[in-house]
Amino acid sequence: MNANVLPTPISTEHRSRSKLWYVTPDDKPRGFIRSHALEELWFHTGTACNLACPFCLEGSKPGDDRLQLMRFDDAKPFIDEALTLGVKQFSFTGGEPFINKDLIHILDYALQHRPCMVLTNATEPLIKRLSQLKPLRERPNAVHFRVSLDHFSAEQHDKNRGEGMFSMALDGLCALHDMGFSVSVANQTIPGLPAHKVAKCFVEVFRGAGLPENLPRIEFPEFYPPGITVTAPQITHSCMVDYQTDSTRREFMCAFSRMVVKSEGKCRVYACTLVDDDADYVLGATLAASLKIPVSMKHHRCYSCFQYGASCSEMKR
Repeated sequence: MNANVLPTPISTEHRSRSKLWYVTPDDKPRGFIRSHALEELWFHTGTACNLACPFCLEGSKPGDDRLQLMRFDDAKPFIDEALTLGVKQFSFTGGEPFINKDLIHILDYALQHRPCMVLTNATEPLIKRLSQLKPLRERPNAVHFRVSLDHFSAEQHDKNRGEGMFSMALDGLCALHDMGFSVSVANQTIPGLPAHKVAKCFVEVFRGAGLPENLPRIEFPEFYPPGITVTAPQITHSCMVDYQTDSTRREFMCAFSRMVVKSEGKCRVYACTLVDDDADYVLGATLAASLKIPVSMKHHRCYSCFQYGASCSEMKR
């Protein structure tokens, strides 16, 4: 049996999880992933956002506190622990990370040790802090920014994010690029259009904005808002053995990363960036402890990783 797949979940934790963590609804053994390293550590900066996109997988909106704002004193112990475990990159997601007043301080500390990535909508919260980002260019490691552009059409992008948001996001993206930061774009899968057509249309957007035509772009399927019931194929142990290889299983985010979130005043370690709406995926209070726990493929978003190879990471591995 390959090292990062478990036929039967084995846990020494002093807590219980739902039955579906272990078996599918028809009682077939659930597929699991065993983590092989901590290469990337994510921080959820909080679900507060300046926008209220109806499709948001975090359900973020102005003033939202489902996940609380991550403060420097919350993040520092996990950064320090991650360094002892050989972490290669720190990444930050939200909400909109630049809503969090401690983000720059956290980045400044993290960049002393490892490269970082920040996911942002690149609108007002970021634009107001551009001057604060300038000193980060002098740190020993680089910070990369991934900007959300849902669609190459301003009309389609603004349909969910609000009038003028496409133009503002493009302004923020250009400002980051002009400051010398590494940037990329994330968009949603656009149904009904072939991949080459989508790529061509984004190239036209980049060219028109004075950006490199080959700007990196990552595309995501629909993840759905938190807590809703989504019908997705169940991932059994047999699925993980028959349709995945040892090398592809190692590419699942839960095999090499973790995410720290803050809720109810406490920081907790989750298996990955896509499962913070399910308490079964709380793997402990420390990174070292979390890496010992096999991760169940029970969440409906796990199927996106299984089918499409979806990964929130852009880390070079």
